[in-house]
Amino acid sequence: MVHFPFPRQLRLLSASEFSFVFQQATRAAAPQLILLARPNGLGYPRLGITIAKKQVKRAYQRNRCKRLLREYFRHHQHALPAMDFIALAKKGIEALDNQRFTALANKLWQRHSRQPLESPTCTGC
Repeated sequence: MVHFPFPRQLRLLSASEFSFVFQQATRAAAPQLILLARPNGLGYPRLGITIAKKQVKRAYQRNRCKRLLREYFRHHQHALPAMDFIALAKKGIEALDNQRFTALANKLWQRHSRQPLESPTCTGC
């Protein structure tokens, strides 16, 4: 069985980690989501998520977006380059269904990745 953990070391937690990415970020954008990235030199990717109340009003919608982003990152972390990523949600992201949300995330992450991302094969999921 293949495990795809999302430990604390794969998360951007402090304000200094976020500001490091914001200083010199490369950007991949869609109307509903912006993905910022910067090489981190750690040998593995990390993820930070920001979803403002102004952009997505309801808490359950913000939580759903964060859950879907974390899940996508968790399953594709081994194919991603060693970069720090910040996902910024925009208005209209809550209206996307799960399939379109995943397709949008895949499209944006592929812009930062040199190789196409494939879904992991998981037996027993």
